[in-house]
Amino acid sequence: MLKRLDLRDTQLTARQLTEVMPRAVLDVTAALDAVAPVIADVRARGAAALRDAAERFDHVRPEHLRIPAEAIQSALDALDPAVRDALELSIEHNHAGHKAQLPVEKDTEIIPGGRVIQRWIPVRRVGLYVPGGLAVYPSSVVMNAVAAQVAGVKQIALASPPQKDFGGLPHPTILAACALLGVEEVYAVGGAQAIAMLAYGAKAENAIDLADIAAAGGTGDLLCEGVDVVTGPGNVYVAAAKRAVRGVVGIDAEAGPTEIAIMADAAANPELVAADLLSQAEHDPNASSVLITDSTELADAVETALARRLEATKHSERARTALLGPQSGIVLVRDLEQGIAVADAYAAEHLEIQTTDAPAVARRICNAGAIFVGAYSPVPLGDYLAGSNHVLPTGGTARFASGLSVMAYIKPVQLIEYDAAALATMTTPLTALAEAEDLPAHGESARARQG
Repeated sequence: MLKRLDLRDTQLTARQLTEVMPRAVLDVTAALDAVAPVIADVRARGAAALRDAAERFDHVRPEHLRIPAEAIQSALDALDPAVRDALELSIEHNHAGHKAQLPVEKDTEIIPGGRVIQRWIPVRRVGLYVPGGLAVYPSSVVMNAVAAQVAGVKQIALASPPQKDFGGLPHPTILAACALLGVEEVYAVGGAQAIAMLAYGAKAENAIDLADIAAAGGTGDLLCEGVDVVTGPGNVYVAAAKRAVRGVVGIDAEAGPTEIAIMADAAANPELVAADLLSQAEHDPNASSVLITDSTELADAVETALARRLEATKHSERARTALLGPQSGIVLVRDLEQGIAVADAYAAEHLEIQTTDAPAVARRICNAGAIFVGAYSPVPLGDYLAGSNHVLPTGGTARFASGLSVMAYIKPVQLIEYDAAALATMTTPLTALAEAEDLPAHGESARARQG
């Protein structure tokens, strides 16, 4: 079933390995042309453009773009108790996991009387995007909102596509997750138009919008105020829109199709490996599922187990398309050392280590969005309840990027504080450097304080 790439007799560089590995292609550049007029329309016409875009792309014209508080509460009241319990557990675990990421303010004395204080300041307002395509993702509400809340962000606006089946509101499970997290500013807006609204803001269109603004305690005709940072996954058009507004706002990443790589040896359980490859393939026809192994026997056993599991799974056609696509496959390596090199070159969004002494192997990996160690740490655990964030770098960007964390919502700011004596000791070398750069007024600024 899965294509095989045999690297056992090769001696490839890291860059060459990156080029030969199976990978989904995300052509954000091509999508930029498609999203540019949508973004321009939202900037020019605000809520009217948002409703037109919803009618065109989501096949529903929402009555309420900003979701009334009672609709959010009603969604929570109707939520399956088992799902509510699971979401509350996810929120609890993610609060604990994200609190561990918070940096500590540090005061460093450079010289007597001169110090630099490293502060970490949360941005004022963030926009969170939660997709609504082939599946419903309340877990993405948790991952984005908890990280922002732990970071200390005071204002959170969340956008998710309007659903025709739910009267133009986002999916009720999304709304229920917002209620559990105390996220009150929620919009029925999807796609590139949502990113444009969050980046530039949007004015009201009609009396309903004005009433929704008033009900939320606002005044005037500004339906949504622009934010400072936009985060959250989405399709290629969402990724393109995030690229287009980057610089106006900060963004986390341009998320592509999900991907899993599993590094496994002969000691791995083929049933577990197959189950985990399938768990990502069911996301999207473009999802990547890659096995890296030095055991042909394991590869054969995984294929057998995968074929059987594929026939029994709910989203078999979607998963089959993903598994048979050029982005998925089995990579045969000669030994553990080559396997680590291949895994680092691939830089998977999710990397599972199912080998002998998995913790030691995991510590040797440099490039991955998140690393799942051992047979009992499957990727779905990280998707929901592990306490880690599931918004992770895709497409090999884990070579230089990291998953969503509190750091996406915090700015490092340095405070520089010198007294007169400390400045006096620095004036001569400061002047020398200033004159070397032909900026004499820089030196004069320091000398002016010497009396």
